[in-house]
Parts: sequence; structure tokens; C-alpha cells
Amino acid sequence: MQSVISQRVEQIRLWLVENQYDALLIPHEDEYLGEYIPAHNERLHWATGFTGSAGMAVITRDNAAVFVDGRYVVQVRKQVPGEVFEYRHLIDEPPMSWTQEQLAAGSKVAVDARLHSAAWLQATADKVADQLELVSIEANPIDQLWHDRPAPTLSNAKLMGLDFVGQSSADKREQIAAELKKQGAQAALLTQLDSIAWLLNIRGNDVPSLPILLSTAIIHADGSLDFFIDPARLPQEFAGHVGEGVRVQTPDALQAGLEALAQHNVLVDPATSNAWASQVLAEAGATLITAADPCLLPKAAKNATEVAGMKACHIRDGVAVSKFLAWVDRQVAAGKLLDEGVLADQLWQFRSQDSSCSDVSFDTISAAGGNAAMCHYNHQNQPQPSVLEMDNVYLVDSGGQYPDGTTDITRTIAIGQPNAEVKQAFTLVLKGHIALNAARFPKGTTGSQLDALARQHLWAHGFDFDHGTGHGVGHFLSVHEGPQRIAKVYNPTALLPGMVLSNEPGYYRADAFGIRIENLELVVEVPTQGDMTMLGFESLTRAPIDQRLIDVDLMTDVELAWLNDYHQTVFKVISPSLEGDDLTWLQQATAPLSR
Repeated sequence: MQSVISQRVEQIRLWLVENQYDALLIPHEDEYLGEYIPAHNERLHWATGFTGSAGMAVITRDNAAVFVDGRYVVQVRKQVPGEVFEYRHLIDEPPMSWTQEQLAAGSKVAVDARLHSAAWLQATADKVADQLELVSIEANPIDQLWHDRPAPTLSNAKLMGLDFVGQSSADKREQIAAELKKQGAQAALLTQLDSIAWLLNIRGNDVPSLPILLSTAIIHADGSLDFFIDPARLPQEFAGHVGEGVRVQTPDALQAGLEALAQHNVLVDPATSNAWASQVLAEAGATLITAADPCLLPKAAKNATEVAGMKACHIRDGVAVSKFLAWVDRQVAAGKLLDEGVLADQLWQFRSQDSSCSDVSFDTISAAGGNAAMCHYNHQNQPQPSVLEMDNVYLVDSGGQYPDGTTDITRTIAIGQPNAEVKQAFTLVLKGHIALNAARFPKGTTGSQLDALARQHLWAHGFDFDHGTGHGVGHFLSVHEGPQRIAKVYNPTALLPGMVLSNEPGYYRADAFGIRIENLELVVEVPTQGDMTMLGFESLTRAPIDQRLIDVDLMTDVELAWLNDYHQTVFKVISPSLEGDDLTWLQQATAPLSR
């Protein structure tokens, strides 16, 4: 692989010389700037060999470096040849800082503006303006050099009926159009793939784990919409499905569609749309209004039909997860310490017994023993998956995509008899999980104001976890949905009824063990004695929490009551779908816990 990567880097260097550039930036992102990248857009992988989900490479005429965050410092050394690339930390030593050190003043850095957000490119250009010139290139050299590039997976659109989505596309477009008028915009560019899928009530299979169609849209203040997608991918019923005012155009008509907005006020989200689109609009004479994607909030606040669907799919998902957990316990009892890959595959087998489950919602994190201490561990990036470790824990973080909702659940389970330290940590994490679920808060409260509730018991013992407590989750869409989240870092988005967020505090001790307990929570209105309308959380996830890892002496009576009530609900809703050994296991796993 080293010789292949070396040849590719040399080809890029020849391109630099021929075009009089001094460096090329290669981000992981594609033109949609989404979390999940289809295989045909994995340019960073082609250039470096790196398969992680975030990173960047910089290739100059003389040097090259690959930048990854803390999740991938081990993996990058296994995949990327050190003779070709320097290894650098994406956060501690940003790519442009390294580039400035490598290049002389006045050097030209080639940038594919389609692969960077408008906000990032503008901020970066301003930052390096005294030393470097960022030049937007017409064609990406990797696209020209990548001769065995996979063909795109372009699936046919699936139309989502009102029995699943609860609101017509015409009504949604009218709602978004009203928001555009409020902001003084005559049109808005939509590039977030889940926003387009939500707005038009369609889904697809173009990207793993994310049921969307690779496409772009422009919505106008009269509620009409230009949809840039190959018309052959849309069923005959599409026009009637979306209603009047949706004009379908081929993807290569996008530039002309943007240029047609000359003299218009166009809303563009600089955080989620690529810089190329903003450049085209600006050069055409459009006035850019920078604001958040107008679909984000309405999409995040699920309607009654979507909420009912989320609840229903979590019951079916809970059945699959419970069958899996029961199966794992039986394997361990029989002395079979299976590897992480076999375990992840078996969990998918249980999920796929439900024919409505179309995909995982993300790559399953299947982590045994010390691997669980890496909160974004992926066994597929290891030379050999690890096996279950006796007297330690197994952490499995997984989810499914169903037509009525998206799931995401983490369970940490005992393998043998973990020690008192593990049980203490697990119990402190559980106490934080319960505290967040039980919170009551007024309208206008943000996730960042609630984050400490999940950490308080860990903090009291000098512990913490280095990730957010909760992210938004879509309805048969992205498992990581904005704009809401629960984290230390400030987030201005107030939590609204109908939003779904994860509740996933954890604790990780390097090379020893890792713990995370995750349920999805629905934001609901809660009746109170006062005259204020208060909000709270309702758990959607339906699978047992491992009571073998709980130190009951650390639990209050209120917390034990919460756990027993939760388990009573789990048993009630999923026991009708279990039988035999699985049902016996569930009875034991949800039995009331007392001192």
C-alpha cells in the first residue's frame, strides 16, 4: 500500500507544479458536508489510505501531513505510510498552521471550495491572508487521477406517506416559506441531505446509515422548490406526492439555478453549505443572508405522528437488543468469549429479523474490556478484533433505521464479575443518567444548561467524560441531528417539545474499561403545581440496564424507584415479543432491585 500511496502523492505533486500551486488541501468531507461519506467521495482515503470519519491531508511540493483527532491517533499510524505523510493532531496543530510553517510567503494553496463550508473557508482565508493565498480550483485533481473510482450509489426515491411523516410536503414548504419572508429572503439554498429528505417526504439509500438521496434544493418564498436530482430516480407518483410547485432539474443545472438568483436575497447556512455555492451566488450578484438552515428546527421538533413512530420502533428495537443481550449472557455462561466483530454481526442479525429495519444508523461500537475506554472505538479499524474479557465489561453502542424512526442505544454489560471500581463508576454514570432524565426545566432552557446534571455524581468523585452528553436524533434520518444538543459547550438552541436527544453519560479509564449508558429521550411538556409550563424528558429506549453492575449502596431510594419503574415499563412492552430463554432472561434482567 505504501508504494501505491506514494505514487498517488507524486501524481498530485506533478499536478501542483503544472498548475503553479504550492499545496493542496484534502478534507474528508464531500460537497454535502455531511457526517457520512459515500465510497465514491472518499478522496482522503484515496490519497492517504486513512478510513476514519474525520481528518484532512495537506500535500505540498516537498512534504505531506495527515491530520486526525484523538479518536484516530492509533489507527492513522496503521493505515497511512509514515514515509510519505507526517502524523499531526487535527485540533492541537491545525492543518493551516502546519501549512504556514511549510510554505514561503506568497505561496498558493489549492482548495476545492465544494469540500469546505463557506464559514470555514472565509475564516481560514482571512487568517492566512498575510502569508498564503487560497485559490479555489475548478476541478479536483483527485477526481481526474482516481481511475478506479467507484460509481456512485444512486438509489430510487422512496415516498414517505402521511401515516409515517404526519405532514405533507406542501404544508412543510409553506411553513419554510413563511420563515424566509420573516428573514427577508426570497429564496434559500438547501444542501443538508436530511433537510431535503424531510421537506419532500422522501428517503433513499445513497449513503450508508443515512436514508437520503444525494441532491440539492432551492426553496423560494412562494413555497415553490427547485430540486436538483436525476429525474429517473423519482417514481411517477412523485409529482402528486409533493404537490404543485416542485420543479425537478438535473444536478448539472445547479450552477445555472444559483446564477438565476441574481439580485435576490438568498438565505445560506455558512456552517452547512459549501463555499462554492456561496461563491457562485456572490459572483452572480445575489445578496447572501447568512442564517441557519430553515428546516433544522421544524425537522427537530417531531410531530405527533413522528413521535408515535419513534415510540413504536424503539419497542421493536428493544426486542432485538434484549435478544442480543440474552444471547451474549448465554455465550459467556457456556465459556464462549466471542470477538467484537462476531458480536456486532449477531446484533445486526437480531435487528434484521424485523423486516422494516433497513440499515444500522451508524457503525456499531462493539468494545470489549479496555477497548471500551475509547469512546469512538471501531473494531473494523483494528488488525484483529478483541475478544470478551472475563471480569470486565462489554460496551455496545448501536442503532437501527426504521421507516417510523431512528434508534441509538448504548448498554454496558458485565462479563463475569467486574470489580468494585467498575461497579462504582457504572453506578455514578447511572445516577447522572437518571438525574438528566428526571430534570424539569422551563421553556427556553438549552441543553448546555442541563449538561452538569449528568456529570454531577462523577464530578463529586473527581471523574468526568470527554464528550457531549446528548445529541439530537432524526426521524428515519440522521442519528446525529442538530441544532439541539446537551454538552458543556454553549449551544443557543432551546429544547422544544417533540425534540429527541440522547442521554449518554459515561466514564472511561484508559486501557482498563469504559462505561456508557444511553437512552433516547423525548422532550415533553410536564404538568406542575405552578402556573409555568415546564418541560421534561420521556425515555424512548426499551431495553434493560445491567443491574449486576450497580452498587445499590450508592443509589438513593428515588433512583432505585426510577430504575424499577423503567424496567417495569421495558418488561411490559417487550415481553410479549419474547419467549423461552429470552423471556426468562428478561424477567431476571428487569426484576425489581432493592437494598
